[in-house]
Amino acid sequence: MEGDKMSVIVLAGMIGAGKSTFTTFISEEFQSKAFYEQVVDNPILEKFYADPKRWAFSLQIFFLNTRFRSIKEALVHRHNVLDRSIYEDALFTKINYEEGNMSEAEMILYTDLLENMMEELQDIPKKAPDLLIYLRGSLETHLNRIQKRGRSFEQVDGNPELLEYYTKLHSRYDDWFNAYDQSPTLVIDIDKIDLDRNEDKIYVMQEIKSALTEHSI
Repeated sequence: MEGDKMSVIVLAGMIGAGKSTFTTFISEEFQSKAFYEQVVDNPILEKFYADPKRWAFSLQIFFLNTRFRSIKEALVHRHNVLDRSIYEDALFTKINYEEGNMSEAEMILYTDLLENMMEELQDIPKKAPDLLIYLRGSLETHLNRIQKRGRSFEQVDGNPELLEYYTKLHSRYDDWFNAYDQSPTLVIDIDKIDLDRNEDKIYVMQEIKSALTEHSI
């Protein structure tokens, strides 16, 4: 990024949106640091998919902890991109609670911990991202991408409960995004945009730079 202004960009979107791919692309274009969601070295994620009622709370606490660490580090560095942030984590937790995968006591504990963490962020000179990019697409696009990347525990074939979870999660993302008020936002339509195409890469960067300029970042 040009100049000395510190810019923090966060990606948001449902499972399979392509957040990591966009994060890599944007960070390379801007020569900034990339922060990735812990998936490969996550000791709980696959266990959650096998037994969500046993592992939902543990998984959400794991993600909350790692995302809090990432956003704290991101907000004090000069330029960086996060492929998922602490701001949308509560959506996953709320759905797990609604699905009966977490108890009321666990939900209260999680919410209290999240609120404490958000208060801590207010003591950092840069208190929020400069731009949130919402990767928005149809459920079909998300499911196709989940299938394509091939993580066995994420597949819906023969698993109607998982398909129901994805469907509910997808149906709630627009509401979450419409309520988000921490920073300026940009929506990228992943039904139409494919970073394998050079013209789409050019378009995405133009949109991001325009959004940052519009908000004097």
